[in-house]
Amino acid sequence: MTDTVISSATKTHIIGFDRPFTVIGERINPTGRKKLAAEMKEYNFETVEKDALAQVAAGAHMLDVNAGIPLADEPDILAKSIQLVQSLTDVPLCIDSSIVEALERGLEVYQGKALLNSVTGEEERLEAVLPLVKKYNCAVVGISNDETGISEDPDVRFEVARTIVERAADFGIPREDVVIDPLVMPIGALGNAGQGALRLIRRLREELKVNTTCGASNMSFGLPNRHGLNASFLSMAIGAGMTTAIMNPLHEQEMHSVWGADVIAGHDKDCASWIRRFREPAAEGAEAGTGARGGRGERRRRRVA
Repeated sequence: MTDTVISSATKTHIIGFDRPFTVIGERINPTGRKKLAAEMKEYNFETVEKDALAQVAAGAHMLDVNAGIPLADEPDILAKSIQLVQSLTDVPLCIDSSIVEALERGLEVYQGKALLNSVTGEEERLEAVLPLVKKYNCAVVGISNDETGISEDPDVRFEVARTIVERAADFGIPREDVVIDPLVMPIGALGNAGQGALRLIRRLREELKVNTTCGASNMSFGLPNRHGLNASFLSMAIGAGMTTAIMNPLHEQEMHSVWGADVIAGHDKDCASWIRRFREPAAEGAEAGTGARGGRGERRRRRVA
């Protein structure tokens, strides 16, 4: 089985087929968040700090850190964001940027083994990013599009994924350090997107033997009740073999879906995590193991006597 090992300075996390699903918190990303973008551009990291702590408290195993702000010094802001987040929490990070210089700045300051987000199947991108992955001994997200764009055909996206894995091997990067994003399409725009995604996830696990991730909310884009649809997709995707997703851990419906899928898949031994999260507290004054029932039983026996 394939284990992708990610770490911070003090904590190791493993993404794998036979392990609990990995939740990568998506909130530290200024895309579509005007207030956060304005703050980060001015080196105000108050919201970054709150988002980091809230996501870990909600159950995120890793945090994605993105500083993609137009007309800002993205490499410097990303590096400072990473340093701040690593000072606040020990969970590993996913360093997220489309700018190669920003990725390298982030890797320079990162403590541990990061997950780099991302490389595509475009040869120019492969030649720019894969040497960084090798140099800094990190793992990388491989996104299944290339020079031809994003194909609606899952089989074409599979071949792009295969190319990324093979090119990574050319640089001495093992397949366990490549996590493939199969590019989940919006089902509201493409009716067979769900079936295609599940089939592709299975192929990536069974044939390429790689871990997989995605932007979990892509499936529901443009539709009502997005949380309900995202939760359904996550459960089915985990059943198909997906091992991690970049998602918002503050949405309880999706998190319950993930935790429940871990139970059903046998990745939550003895249901221990589920019980710890959801067991109702004992009634006040009740004794462990007996509770109120024991007391009532004693009273009944006295009446019979």
